[in-house]
Order: sequence, then structure tokens, then C-alpha cells
Amino acid sequence: MAVGSLSRDQLLDPEFIESVHRLRIVARRVPRGGRYAEQLSQDLGSGTDFRDFRPYSPGDDFRSIDWNIYRRLGKVFLRLYEELEDLPLYLMPDISDSMFMEDSPRIVAGLKAALALAAISLDQHDSVGIFPFAEESQLLMPPQAGASRLTQLADRMAEVTASGNTSLVSSLHGMNRFQLRQGLLVVVSDFFDPAGIDEILNALKRVRHRLLLVQLVRRSDRHPDVSGDVRLIDCESQQAEDVSVTGPVLERYQAAYDRFQTSLTDFVKRRKAGLLQIDVEQDVIGQLARLFEAGSYQA
Repeated sequence: MAVGSLSRDQLLDPEFIESVHRLRIVARRVPRGGRYAEQLSQDLGSGTDFRDFRPYSPGDDFRSIDWNIYRRLGKVFLRLYEELEDLPLYLMPDISDSMFMEDSPRIVAGLKAALALAAISLDQHDSVGIFPFAEESQLLMPPQAGASRLTQLADRMAEVTASGNTSLVSSLHGMNRFQLRQGLLVVVSDFFDPAGIDEILNALKRVRHRLLLVQLVRRSDRHPDVSGDVRLIDCESQQAEDVSVTGPVLERYQAAYDRFQTSLTDFVKRRKAGLLQIDVEQDVIGQLARLFEAGSYQA
């Protein structure tokens, strides 16, 4: 597929963008040090919703003193309020060569899902950055906020090109060089990597951000339509392998695929991360909406 055929209009689905206003990504509590937005911070300060009291310490703001308590008890306490800050969203779409192969290439579904999540975050005043990866992670757009930025994100996403072999492991390691504030990291990929699922999960374990994995799948991943004597060619490395596809061979392949999927699912449960499967041959927006069935996704 030629990337030039992927237009901004394909990514910006008007019907979904309208529905975005009803959806929210809700963090349990965002790290300190952000700017004012809609997420509850780990900080307690001068917001609007009362949370707790604590004793006064030298240097505290006199305006937070509860004088009613002082008059009753003769002790100085501060009233603490919920602080609202932003949850940075970091999008890591897979742009390796394999994403651009086949009819209904995974790249289209992956970028549409990424842009939809970006629209939701921008709508609630969070910052969004794009870090596509193949052999290594890249900086396509630095994290910034602003609802008007959505069309810029779509334009830049439509420009991406196939960028070589898949190496999610090294790409995750490479994200450290960007020195990003803790946020929500969304990895959009099929998670097929020559390093194997165990190495991928080890790399994901070391990620300090909250995680949402968007897995791009198609039915033929587990049910390949091949039989007899065939030559399989890796679409990235071009390595060829002659295989006799018999019933037992296909069963072993499917068992290996199931182990791969179980490992990914179990990791997500242990990490308390998110996992959303997107069938690239079906409507992306309807599938993405499952993540927000209650109106919000809790990161």
C-alpha cells in the first residue's frame, strides 16, 4: 500500500469525532507536576473539591487555614482540595513494513485508533505526542495540548511511511531518551516481533507509564488460509521457509499463537493495564467504542 493514499479524511471520521465529546479517559491519579486540566492529581492543593485537613507547616499558604477549627480547638489546620491536572497521552503506532501489507493493511486501522484516542485526550485538555516505531521509536509530534491540534496530528499521521523491520523491544527502550513525564503510553501494533513475546513483555514491564495496548488482529492470524507445500516469506526480513502445511502442523501453529495471546493477556491483567483488540477488517470506531462502554476508560 502506498502511504500517499492514506488521507487525513480517512483518519478523521466526522461521525466518531462528534461522539468523542461524550467519552473520557479517566486516570486513577495523575503524577505531580502537570498543568491544570481534568484529571485528579496526586497533589492536594487549592482546587474546588474538599479532600482533607492537615496541620499547618511554616511556609504554607495562610489562605488555606481553616479559621473555624482554630477558633474551636486553638490549632492551625489547612483545608486541602483536589487538584486537577492533565494526563499526557503518548501514542506509539507501529509503522514497520508489515503494517502496510495485505488488503485492509493494519496501518490504516492502527492510525485511526490512535487518532481517535488523541481526539478524546485533546478534548479533555490533555497533551498528546506521537512516537511511531519500527526498528526504533521516533518523535513525530511532541506532546502538546489544544483541541485545534487534531487536524495537525491527522496530517502528520497520514505522512508516515513503512520504516523497516519490527523491533518493539528496542523501540520501548528508546522511549527513555525523550524524558517524558509519566502518562498513558498507548502501543498500537500486532505485537509480532522477531524477539518473541517474552522479550516484548520484559520490555513492557520496564515502562514507567500506564499502559494501553491496542492489538491489531485479523482472522488469518490464527486461521491462516494455507495448505499443502508452500514457501513462506517474511515480509520484512525476506527470509524464506519451505513448509508442508498439514493438519498437525496447523494445530501446532495455532497452539503457539494461543500461547502468545495468553501471555499478552496475562501480562495486561498483572500490570492492570488495558488491552483492546481491533480487527483490521472491521469498522475501527465501533470496536474502539467498546473501551468506553461506561462512557470513560480508566487508565
